[in-house]
Amino acid sequence: MVATENLLTLAGVHTHIGQYHILHGVDLEIPRGQLTMLLGRNGAGKTTTMRTIMGLWHAGQGTITYKGEDITKLRTPEIARRGIAYVPENMGVFGTLSVEENMVLAARSGDFDEARLEWIFDLFPAMQKFWKWQAGQLSGGQKQMLAIARAIIEPADLLLIDEPTKGLAPAIVDALARAIMELKKTGVTILMVEQNFGLATRVGDSVAVMDDGRIVHTGDMAELAADADLQSRFLGLHMKGNAA
Repeated sequence: MVATENLLTLAGVHTHIGQYHILHGVDLEIPRGQLTMLLGRNGAGKTTTMRTIMGLWHAGQGTITYKGEDITKLRTPEIARRGIAYVPENMGVFGTLSVEENMVLAARSGDFDEARLEWIFDLFPAMQKFWKWQAGQLSGGQKQMLAIARAIIEPADLLLIDEPTKGLAPAIVDALARAIMELKKTGVTILMVEQNFGLATRVGDSVAVMDDGRIVHTGDMAELAADADLQSRFLGLHMKGNAA
């Protein structure tokens, strides 16, 4: 892997949730301008890592450094103001509000940059069609588009996306993949959790694999995609069944 500057670094991060010790000394580097896939079996600690970065759960030990600043102890709003946006696994849309109202809430000023809104409509053309709909009436794929659109209505330097394609039809997964590829072209750094290995190989630049609350493998996504032995060892995958 070509050396590059890291936008975000986790060093020895431990996270406890109640009596449970979830992260056991996570060491993770997120290169600037790349899409890093965070992969691993269910329960490996991927979502906890994302939530710890955002300050939703706090690291008991270790440091999280963003743009050279220690953000380990900052509150979530302070982290967001530094240019980190988060799309959670449950999407977190407000079902009783319209798509437009959801977007207004995400805009810091309560108003839109019209050029940026048009750019989002280019990424997700269906957004214009259901702009006035209640978010609760949207399909799963449409809600996921809204969740990502909310996260990027304000410019972000780092975008955290947790399981964006979970439960979605292949055509919607393909549309999201194209949108994510377009986002990459803008230079935004992305950390993404994803169970769809085919999508991970399509959009990922680098990869980190978690197991039992630790990072157990890092490298180029293309190298992992080409190495069936590594896939079997770290992810329990077999290329024949996961090449799509």
